[in-house]
Amino acid sequence: MPNFYKDNPDMEFSLHSIDWSEIIRLKENNFSEAGIFGDAPASVEEAMLNYADILNLAGEIAGEYIAPRSASVDEEGPVLKDGVVHYAEGTVSAIRELSQADLMGMPLPRKYDGLNAPTFVCNLAIEMVSQADAGLMTIFGLQEIAETINLFANDNQKDRYLPKFSSGEVTGAMVLTEPDAGSDLQAIALRAVEDKESGLFTLNGVKRFISNGCGQVLLVLARSEPNRAGAAGLSLFLCESGPTVRIRRLEKKLGIKSSPTCEMQFLDTTAELVGKRRRGLTHYVMSLMNGARLAVAAQAVGIAQAAYTAALSFANAREQFGKPIREFPAVRDMLVEMKTQIEAARALNMETCRTVDMDKLLEHELEKGILQGDALKETKDRRALYKRFAAMLTPMSKLFATEMCQKVTHDAIQVHGGSGYMKDYPVERYYRDAKITNIYEGTSQLQVVAAIGGITSGTYKTYIQELEQSLPANVDEDLLQLIRKHVELQEETLAYYINQEEEAYRDLYARDMVDLCADLIVSYIYLRISVKNDRKKILASRFIRRAMPQIRMKSARIMSEERSVIDAFDQIVA
Repeated sequence: MPNFYKDNPDMEFSLHSIDWSEIIRLKENNFSEAGIFGDAPASVEEAMLNYADILNLAGEIAGEYIAPRSASVDEEGPVLKDGVVHYAEGTVSAIRELSQADLMGMPLPRKYDGLNAPTFVCNLAIEMVSQADAGLMTIFGLQEIAETINLFANDNQKDRYLPKFSSGEVTGAMVLTEPDAGSDLQAIALRAVEDKESGLFTLNGVKRFISNGCGQVLLVLARSEPNRAGAAGLSLFLCESGPTVRIRRLEKKLGIKSSPTCEMQFLDTTAELVGKRRRGLTHYVMSLMNGARLAVAAQAVGIAQAAYTAALSFANAREQFGKPIREFPAVRDMLVEMKTQIEAARALNMETCRTVDMDKLLEHELEKGILQGDALKETKDRRALYKRFAAMLTPMSKLFATEMCQKVTHDAIQVHGGSGYMKDYPVERYYRDAKITNIYEGTSQLQVVAAIGGITSGTYKTYIQELEQSLPANVDEDLLQLIRKHVELQEETLAYYINQEEEAYRDLYARDMVDLCADLIVSYIYLRISVKNDRKKILASRFIRRAMPQIRMKSARIMSEERSVIDAFDQIVA
């Protein structure tokens, strides 16, 4: 039977591609829970075996149970009847299977019946579920909602809700977007009014494009300070679905049709404050969204993997001119490029997970208040560094993976030819499902905005230096020198970019700069893992040698002084 973990050697490779030992020791608090909880490991080796078991189980459920039902779920979709959202039957059964396997609370601590899984394990599980049914990811994959409650809510709120997330009794939704506040969340208008006597709040207003808005536990961003405009007036609230939360409609979408995308109206809904007032967007939601962005990056890789698998199968079976079409160089090139880019995105996701885990876990170490002297200073410095790395790499990973997904699903249809355009094959669904990934949780253009600051501030240069230091001694010297040559070009290009006084010019070419830098990062990562086997050496060489001309092109474009978009827009589009 299909198993998306065992059947894909790169999944197991990815699990072992990085030395996770420090992250595991921090996550397991030096294995202090061993003997207290039955599944708590007593060593790094035992933890890695546990992670492999978790991923094997997730891969089995995804491949054997969820994937075969995904086409019917896409056709059926959720239904809104008498104000209540009903999932498709396949979605209901998938949630049941995942719940029974204890996979619905993967990142949560064991005291809340979770698996205490690090981000990198959750990311691979999300990818496999997305490979099976992209829409299910918006229910399973956004476990960051529960993680946000764990990070910022009070103990009473955690005790009431987190065990229910772990058991699958409840699902959640991050309720952010409004009709007039999409990318610009600072414009949110939904009101939150405090009852001074009880300390509770009442929510009134409308939210739109809310994935799984029918979830039982809702994290709502609302304006608690009516006299404060922008982010300073926003707080985060926790409430439950019920009669005062009205689902007004389900959106009719191009893809991820198994996911209910809701328009919601709050009518005097009772809610509890999460954390402190006025920190809703600037602190809590940014943390929540960064987790969601990394989940979407995993979703994109999962969709691309499904499309590639279908394309390869078709190319093996389809014969034209007396031979399978996989024998034609043009088809081979598409298939190899798909595989190269998918594994590139997966590797970048794993590296981003490493920085995210280190950021979170070092922050947790500092919160304990135990460290003193040099150890305290060193941990503070390291945490600040990883926070900067994670803030840059998270949007970069989403940008890279989701744009890759658009190309892979496009090429999967191309491999199928006319058959790919028909509903007889699943690639048309993967193509439809892919589109949302570079839109929600921030469009590709917003990921550029989020990433460019890390590049211009010096974080990128520091990170490249760390990547250099992480390289094994036996990497291919020719490839390393080729990368270094283009790092010098990047530094020259960045100096030119920063020196442009006109903000519009910098904004115009920010995408080229971020793409250029992402290609260099992935080149380093590919080179680092290329020493592990001959196959990765081949892929690393292909990626690096094909990326370098693209880097030169983007550099030339940035320094071209071509500015018709700025100077002649009205004339061009007239």
